[in-house]
Amino acid sequence: MHKSGTSGEAGPQADNGVDHEFLALERELAVFLRRARASSGEMAREVHPELEPAAYGLLVRLDETGPQRATDLAVYFGVGKATMSRQLHALEELGLVTREPDPADGRASLVRLTEEGLARFRRVRDARRDRYVRKLAGWDRGEIAELARLLHQLNARAES
Repeated sequence: MHKSGTSGEAGPQADNGVDHEFLALERELAVFLRRARASSGEMAREVHPELEPAAYGLLVRLDETGPQRATDLAVYFGVGKATMSRQLHALEELGLVTREPDPADGRASLVRLTEEGLARFRRVRDARRDRYVRKLAGWDRGEIAELARLLHQLNARAES
């Protein structure tokens, strides 16, 4: 039987209904998210000094998926069309993305990374990956794979 907490009671919620495993998870995720937000800001500035931190995620998505409609990006990020339009306009002004006609629907356009945007993004992404390699140098490859698997599982369940 699983024991939790310091009282020695069995079950997931010992000590007055406090679930210590989930409290620990919440605490660690909060630290991780705080660091991820700060890191996104740093990476955005490395791509371009005027790039907003939130826009870095757009570059990640466009690199992963290729050209996308602005409405699809807005749905993916859970923002309104006006917010997405503003962010994309800023990226266009910086020369990082461009719009092209959607071959499937001439009334719509697709947003894609420019060659400059792709080169800048990948340079920063590769540098970030190198930092992960250094920070996790003492980890077993199986542990890294397990962490990636568990994070993927968490993300997939959050999206469904």
